[in-house]
Amino acid sequence: MTSSPPNLAIGKKQFTALLAAIMALGALGIDLMLPVFDEIRTHFGLAADATDVAQIVTVYFLGMASGQILYGPFADRYGRRPVLYVGLLIYGIAAIGSAAAPTLPLMLLSRFLWGIGAAGPRVMAVAVVRDVYEGDAMARAMSFIMAVFVTIPILAPSLGAAIAALGSWQIVFWFCALYALVVGVWGMRLEETLAEENRRELALRPVLDAAREVFTTRQTLGYTMAMVFLFGAFTSYLASSELIVGEIYGRPGMFPFIFGAVAAGMGSAMLFNARIVQRVGVHQTARLAVVGYTVVALVLLVVVFLTEGKPWFWVAIIGISAVLVMHATMIPNVNAIALEPLGHIAGTASAVIGTVSLAGGALLGTLIDRNLSGTITPLVVGMAGYGLIAAGWIAWAEHRTASTNTTQRR
Repeated sequence: MTSSPPNLAIGKKQFTALLAAIMALGALGIDLMLPVFDEIRTHFGLAADATDVAQIVTVYFLGMASGQILYGPFADRYGRRPVLYVGLLIYGIAAIGSAAAPTLPLMLLSRFLWGIGAAGPRVMAVAVVRDVYEGDAMARAMSFIMAVFVTIPILAPSLGAAIAALGSWQIVFWFCALYALVVGVWGMRLEETLAEENRRELALRPVLDAAREVFTTRQTLGYTMAMVFLFGAFTSYLASSELIVGEIYGRPGMFPFIFGAVAAGMGSAMLFNARIVQRVGVHQTARLAVVGYTVVALVLLVVVFLTEGKPWFWVAIIGISAVLVMHATMIPNVNAIALEPLGHIAGTASAVIGTVSLAGGALLGTLIDRNLSGTITPLVVGMAGYGLIAAGWIAWAEHRTASTNTTQRR
C-alpha cells in the first residue's frame, strides 16, 4: 500500500480524477435523464401523469444490485481492469439499446442491463482505492471520489435538459454511451492494481458464507434491513420527483433547480455527518437520525392529509427535502454499523449488503411509484411508513447489542 498511485503512467491527481469519473457513471445513468421523462411518456403514448416511466429508475437499481455480487469475485480473481471494461461495454451497449428500444418493456430490459454494466465500474473503483491506499490516505481519496455523488445530482438534471435541447430525448442516452467510451479510453492509462499474490480463487463458497453471516449476525441483519426500507423511500423519490414537480404541481421548468438544491442539501448533510459522528459516536448518530427522519416524515404526513394530498408547493418541497437530509445523515452510518461485526469478510459482505439493500429498496420503491397519481400522499406515506419500519429494525439490532455489551461488562 502506498500514499500515491503505484505506477508511473498516471499521477496522483489524474488517478483520483479518473476514479471519480468512473464512479460518476452510475449516477449519470439515473440523474441525467430525469428531465426527459415527459418526452419519453409522449414517445411511448403514455398519459402525462403516467407512473410507468418511473420503472426506468427501478430496474436500473435492480441491475446495479445484481451486478455487484457478480463482479466482486471476478475482480478478485482476474483483476480490476477486466471488470472495468466488461462493465463499460455492457453500459455503453445497454445505453444505446435503451435509446433505440421500440417499446417501453424493451427499454426497461435495456435499463436493467445498463444497471448491470454500471455496477462493474463501481466495484472496480472501490477495489482500486483499497489496493492503492490505506489508513488516512485511503479515507481522503475515497472522500473525494464519493463527493462526485454530491456534485452529479446537482448538475446532471440541468445538463440533461441542455443536452436534450440539442435534439430528441434519445440524445441523452447516447451521451451516456459516449461518456462510457471516453472513460474507457482514459482508463487505459491506469495499470492493474491487484497484486498477483492477492488474486483469489473464483468460488461460490465465500459469497455464500458472507451471505450466511449477514443474515445470522443480528446487528448486521437489523441495519441491513433498515437500509432496505430507507432506500425504498429514496428510490421512490428519485423515480417520482420529476412527476411531482412537473405534473402534480405544474412547474416542469423548476425541476432541475429543485432537484439540484435537494441534492446539495443531502450532500451538505453527508459532509456534516462526520463532525456529528466524531462528537457523539456512529451508533448514537444513527439513532438520532432515524428518529429525526421518522418525526419529520410523520409531521409532513399530517400536513398532507390536512391538505388532501397536495399542500402548498414550497411546503411540500421543504418537507420532502428535510426528510431526505435526514436520510443522507443516516445512510453512511447505517452502512458502517452493518459492516462493523464483519471486518474479516468486509469486501464480500459489503457486496452482499449492497445487493440486498439496492434490490430490496428498488422493489419497495415500486410499491409507492405505482400509486402516485395527482397527489404526493403515496410518497409521504411511504417515507413515514418505511421510516417507522427502519426505526424498528435499528431498535431491534441495538437492543441486542446493548444487552451484549452489558453482559460483557458484568
